[in-house]
Amino acid sequence: MKKSEIIMGILRIPLDLCAIFGALFLAYTLRQHNIDLLPNMQLLVPSNNLPSVHDYLFRFVLGSAALYIGVMFSLRLYALQNTVGAWRELGFVFLGALLWAVLIMGWFFLIAKQLFFSRILLVHATGFAILFSAIGRSAVIGLQRFLLKRGIGNRRVASFGSMHLPKNVLSTFQHDPRFQFIQHITISEDLQRLHEEKPIDLLFHTDPNQTSDSTTGLIDYCRSRHIGYCFLPPVFADVPHLLRIEYIGLMPIIRFSPTPLDGWGRVLKRLFDVIGSLFFIVLLSPIFLITSLLILLTSGWPIFYISKRVGQYGREQAILLKFRTMIHSADEQKATLIDQSHRTDGPLFKIKNDPRVTPLGHFLRRWSIDELPQLFNVFAGYLSLVGPRAHLESEVAKYQSWHKRVLSVRPGITGLAQVSGRSDLPFDEEVKLDLRYIEEWSLLFDIWILWRTFFVVLFGKGAD
Repeated sequence: MKKSEIIMGILRIPLDLCAIFGALFLAYTLRQHNIDLLPNMQLLVPSNNLPSVHDYLFRFVLGSAALYIGVMFSLRLYALQNTVGAWRELGFVFLGALLWAVLIMGWFFLIAKQLFFSRILLVHATGFAILFSAIGRSAVIGLQRFLLKRGIGNRRVASFGSMHLPKNVLSTFQHDPRFQFIQHITISEDLQRLHEEKPIDLLFHTDPNQTSDSTTGLIDYCRSRHIGYCFLPPVFADVPHLLRIEYIGLMPIIRFSPTPLDGWGRVLKRLFDVIGSLFFIVLLSPIFLITSLLILLTSGWPIFYISKRVGQYGREQAILLKFRTMIHSADEQKATLIDQSHRTDGPLFKIKNDPRVTPLGHFLRRWSIDELPQLFNVFAGYLSLVGPRAHLESEVAKYQSWHKRVLSVRPGITGLAQVSGRSDLPFDEEVKLDLRYIEEWSLLFDIWILWRTFFVVLFGKGAD
């Protein structure tokens, strides 16, 4: 570990102590003079419960400051080797200050069984603690980055093996100021020479083999010379952000998580789907009624077209309900139109200016009104508001093996591929976008895609 990392890590402790002492005494002074910093509120009346400065210092400030440092320690904010970004660190400072305030209130209410002597003082102290700690840590982060850019405190990194570093890993090492990438090495003698010239801090092994003597020798060399040894698992090297370190007893393992849509992610997405679909069903109910009447008057029954698609995991069946936009014999005519499909790059069947579409159907498709009944499928759990496109069983049978990775989540009404080109995208590009969505899912991502969908529909890009 670099000396600068140790110094910067230790420096955060006295800075946080100064921050909490400053916050507590500034809040005390404001309360003494009845100054309230909360907007649109009257000045406070004099407090009869405010302790003397001596009592405040020895009965509250010292213990509270120790608690504040303890909370920050528990959040790993004094780790000497800081691996989190600046914004995440400041976010943890905010969380730590709030937790500190909650613990103080809990102590007075549950243990001391009395009210805190000044609630507004605690509010002010919490706000000042966040502000002062953030300023101190920002100064440390700024100083550390200043030194790193001048080559002080960064780690010398080399890679070793017959294979070169993956591009994403090499780019990280080259652009992150915490690292200084030296070179790629293929023979042990060059590694020893390089380390003797100037010590290497981290060695990245590109092709480890646990049964190989060369790998064992390389690890022994690194361990005996205090060189950090690391490698990227040879499988899933293209998605390192989806690898997780877990423990079975005391044994660490690397687990691949295909998507954040597991655990609470799955619960939150389903809750979002239920609430969102119900909201849109109620909001768009007049359009449902008008569209149903128009279809009935122009082409008769049935109003809806029901299609069975391949659902999640490739096992479940997704029932799609759409407003009917084609003539009654559309399915029977499909076999005669296969050779007219403009989607020749994949298994999908699409025809521009499909002759089976009714005049009203063209209008419904242009504004994606035909898709609206799928909101009922979302509410029932067959679909999601956002997800990969649901395909027919005959289409999925033609998928390549990597295409089938999109089946790991529930299909959706709209998705990243739809807002990035709709039916104009080549099939492989569509799948890549769907896989990116699966691997990087978040509720904010869903909301952004729904927002983009509105504009894509409005301007009719790629509608079919």
